[in-house]
Amino acid sequence: MPPLVALALRGILALASPQADESVPALLQRQTQEMVDAITGGDAAVWERYLDPDVRYVDEGGAVLKKKDLVDGIKPLPAGITGSIRILAYDAAVHGGTAIATYISDENEDYHGAKLHCQYRTLDTWVKGAGGWRLIAGQVLAMRTDPPAAALSPALLKEYVGRYVLSPELAYEIRWNGTALEAAQTDRKPEALAAEAPDVLFVPGKPRYRYVFLRDAQGKITGLAQRREAWDIVWRRVD
Repeated sequence: MPPLVALALRGILALASPQADESVPALLQRQTQEMVDAITGGDAAVWERYLDPDVRYVDEGGAVLKKKDLVDGIKPLPAGITGSIRILAYDAAVHGGTAIATYISDENEDYHGAKLHCQYRTLDTWVKGAGGWRLIAGQVLAMRTDPPAAALSPALLKEYVGRYVLSPELAYEIRWNGTALEAAQTDRKPEALAAEAPDVLFVPGKPRYRYVFLRDAQGKITGLAQRREAWDIVWRRVD
């Protein structure tokens, strides 16, 4: 092949493969962004291309999905819904032909005029084969945030002040500091309490937990349920 022809051919091939010099993490980040763009664009072909045939994927609801489930689930958004997803804080560690990546999916959605913002933490496992890097495993966690705080009257907030016990050795004491509520569990530092709604409190920065007050038929507080997701630990009020 004449040198000029060979040089021209190499130039054409370079233009046809603009990502040829990408690092593996950069390549995987680009493929991941293509996949999340395909969710809002309804392009199932992207997921068909990048998923390993034996992929196992745990979604934010805890369901375990296989390739057909994932590909079939990529459809155009219904009328009245638009959105976009950006990949943030992407980090990948490469171990030969395997790569472990974690990142945040930052989602903005317009739901019939209502603006929604959600974030998800994802852990992906990629394997390199003859066809390139393919996703073989993934797990998604919805990132929780504090609920909006409700403004309750000081009189109502003071009803929650008291000592609540789980056992003779373990108590949770709620106090009024003059302007707001704070609480301390035995042998722990005090922490601020905020209200989500009447009889429902939370600790800012701990969105997995709620403190739900229990009342008897006369409306007197008898205890509180420390709720984590759907599980309650019930503390009995003693004063």
